[in-house]
Amino acid sequence: MSRNPHIIVVDDEAPAREMVGDYLKMHGFTITLCDGGKSLREAIGTATPDLVVLDLNMPEEDGLSIIRDLKSRTNVPVIMLTATASPIDRVVGLELGADDYVAKPCELRELMARIRSVLRRSAPKTETAPPDAAAAKPTAGQLVRFGVKWLDLEAQALRDDEGNEHPLTASEFSLLKVFAANPKRVLSRERLLELANARDSEAFDRAIDLRIMRIRRKIEPDPARPAVIRTIRGGGYLFSPSGDKA
Repeated sequence: MSRNPHIIVVDDEAPAREMVGDYLKMHGFTITLCDGGKSLREAIGTATPDLVVLDLNMPEEDGLSIIRDLKSRTNVPVIMLTATASPIDRVVGLELGADDYVAKPCELRELMARIRSVLRRSAPKTETAPPDAAAAKPTAGQLVRFGVKWLDLEAQALRDDEGNEHPLTASEFSLLKVFAANPKRVLSRERLLELANARDSEAFDRAIDLRIMRIRRKIEPDPARPAVIRTIRGGGYLFSPSGDKA
């Protein structure tokens, strides 16, 4: 990005959000501080951020409700700040589409590293090429056919045949990348966890079926009868690039 990435930090406790905001600002990020869901929505209405850091435990409106609403309207990446005593929160947050989490009390260096990682994995939101710019077409080796879409491995983007980009979360891209590297092989949930480098295997495992359901809605000609990513009873999942059963 040519500009500094814009991060919105949401926490109802002023000292906590100011500490995180000051640290990220010191490392070159543009920061907006919000005390809850209402101020977050107002801030996003003014300018779409590159990422949201969101405390899950807030009295006025809990973070999970905010994630649900945010992901229904935008594809802004979300990193959750979660209390270590609430593992179920991060499981549900990941199921709702959050991209990562950091436990509170927050280790600021880890938070910054995870922000940079999620930003790298997220598709560019403002610096896309003009529609008529035919120059920078990806090479065939970077493209993998997934049903009605193409996965661009280098750009980490999912596109249709007209070149329109369809939003992917970082975790959805991780799963598609694993399938792309293992066509026509049955992959158990445990193997998918291993290959996707899932940091929190419990949370990822419980969310994996929901993620694959969301992926199918994006890539399958008929999501109700999946042929591209098929469920193998007692085995896991199998990726058939052409949707055939061979």
